[in-house]
Amino acid sequence: MSVNPMIQPNCRARFTGEDFDFVVRTLAKSPGNKVSLVELLTDIETRDQILDHDGLVRAVLEGPGTLTISPQFYFYILARLVLRRAGIDDRTLTDYVASLLEKFSQMRQMRAPVQNLETLYLSDLLLALKNASSYQTFLIRAHIGNYALFISGIFYESIESRRQRGAPSFSFYEDMGRSSFHALATHDVSRRYELSGPFREVSGSLSRVPSGVKLPDRRVC
Repeated sequence: MSVNPMIQPNCRARFTGEDFDFVVRTLAKSPGNKVSLVELLTDIETRDQILDHDGLVRAVLEGPGTLTISPQFYFYILARLVLRRAGIDDRTLTDYVASLLEKFSQMRQMRAPVQNLETLYLSDLLLALKNASSYQTFLIRAHIGNYALFISGIFYESIESRRQRGAPSFSFYEDMGRSSFHALATHDVSRRYELSGPFREVSGSLSRVPSGVKLPDRRVC
């Protein structure tokens, strides 16, 4: 059994050589901020501190042309910025949110990762829980939580507009996400793959994650 269909907090573990080269080149523009690849590749604490540098944020948000960085690096920098502004200084949570944005930036990835369950509707997913196996329950619950987090975080204005026509409210998605992540935190699969902590963190921080976040329109390759 594999958790490959699952979103995991591992953006920092998947940075590429181009990502590290981008960091070195960006910070080298200021003599006092120079860093080496050795520091980035061998010292995790130093790497994390460097990733919080304002110069990197400006380069990602304002730099000219196409960004030669990976999607996971791009979304980590943005998620870290937004969460820190909200008072959430948790790199594991940032990793999870960034991985979520990376995956759901591809429309086809927004469908439930369960065989024969091709749907975007939470109502269908909730019904599917009735006859799901333990592992399928894990996947469905995780997808419900991820979908609710994504929709409420990025499409707040759309939710509010549709609510006027009888669609679910923002609080519905927030409550759905919180309850799903809370249930996942104690699931056997979460414990087996050391995901209980991240799920617990997401559940506890959901109401503090900013809503209606507008992602910059930048091309990443």
